[in-house]
Amino acid sequence: MWKPDRSSKTPMYLQIADYVERSISLGEYPPGSFLPSERRLAERIGVNRSTVVQAYEELRAKGIVESSVGSGTMVSREVWGIRPGLSPDWRHYVQGGTFARSLPYLRRIREVLQERPSIINMASGELSPDLFPNEQIIQVMKEVPFEAHLGYDDPQGYYPLRETLAGFMRRELGIHTTESSILITSGSQQSLFLILQCLLAPGDAVAVEDPSYCGSLAMFQSAGIRTFPLPVREDGIDPRDVETLFKEHRIRMVFLNPNYQNPTGTTLHPDKRRPLLNLAAELGIPIVEDDPFSLTDFEGNPPPSLKSIDEHGTVLYIGSLSKIAASGLRIGWLIAPSTVVQRLADARQQIDFGLSVIPQWTANAFMRSGKFGEHLISLQQALAHKQDLLIRSLERELGDEVRFTAARGGLSLWCGLRRPVDDLKLLEEAVKRGVVYTPGAVYGSVPGHIRLSFARPPASRIEEGIFGLAQALRLLLV
Repeated sequence: MWKPDRSSKTPMYLQIADYVERSISLGEYPPGSFLPSERRLAERIGVNRSTVVQAYEELRAKGIVESSVGSGTMVSREVWGIRPGLSPDWRHYVQGGTFARSLPYLRRIREVLQERPSIINMASGELSPDLFPNEQIIQVMKEVPFEAHLGYDDPQGYYPLRETLAGFMRRELGIHTTESSILITSGSQQSLFLILQCLLAPGDAVAVEDPSYCGSLAMFQSAGIRTFPLPVREDGIDPRDVETLFKEHRIRMVFLNPNYQNPTGTTLHPDKRRPLLNLAAELGIPIVEDDPFSLTDFEGNPPPSLKSIDEHGTVLYIGSLSKIAASGLRIGWLIAPSTVVQRLADARQQIDFGLSVIPQWTANAFMRSGKFGEHLISLQQALAHKQDLLIRSLERELGDEVRFTAARGGLSLWCGLRRPVDDLKLLEEAVKRGVVYTPGAVYGSVPGHIRLSFARPPASRIEEGIFGLAQALRLLLV
């Protein structure tokens, strides 16, 4: 991200004006489009608002921009004599397309994290840098020679990695599968995308948990899929709700995250699992099991997955290294009947000709080493410790103002606020106090909830983050 050079002899306001002028000339801000607000740009580049005010005044003096009270600062439609008809109407283009935009809350959170990298991040569903197995992976890469082919690989994925995954799934999660039934994907998100694009059609109805992972909700909308909620209770969803939705809407799939569900942290009760699978088999509808968190189980003893007890071939299983090792490797996998895998692999080849072999080779070498098992144990212990820190901080700073149930795994804590508060105002007040989190409304839930990630912030800053959140909440509850 560009920032002014404080050591330069050129005044900062002139540097900013020159930067914005260049951006306009390159088409980033077409004629008639609005520039960032003075306050927002000042936060982004780390200067006083008055400096940006001076920069915009310089641009107004040149006739490049124009301002009006209450509307903001807009690029002149006659900038440098260029007729608007010769420049694409990018605002029209970006408002089109079939992909839904991220929710405003998510865009605001991303903006805050970009502008203030030092903020205490309790929003991201990602491990903190100290929990990544960097040293172990570097050591493995030194010890194991790279011998993979650097050309286009099998669109189904690097075969040795699929072999390794088949064995790992059997040993660790009791899932019996073969290499031909595994598709390597660019994280679990690509698995979901391929399922929606290849196995469903616009207008199809599906059942999703409520609340549910915000990333998948946006993809459903983009694909034109109709979603119907399955309320998540303390022991997970109720299979009878699935039957009701099938009768009323002829749902074609059920999407579940049964172990340490995101965002609530709940686990589907064992007594509900076989009835759910039997019902799905009876109705002839697949269950998509998204399982990113089982291996974070703090005691190293995860609940059985639906796939591990599936006797009817009903479950499409999605897993990933993102939440248990390294999100940057972009390694995910889908376990499904080979006919489904071949269909998705064909579509995936049309999209990107397959994932790079280098992260697949790296993941395979790491998972085959003893270092991967050691990493999982230390990760589980660290996450348990971080959740304990978060809970103690919440109890000390907010007491009865929040309610929550500690989970045995996962990366975050789902909290209910006992008194009503404006979601946006609370988020902005928290940001002012140096902490960002995710409002519950992002997950399709009713207002009055927040999700706090304990995995992303350093353990040393969790207490500080909750102190800032508590200050923000008290201000609005007065």
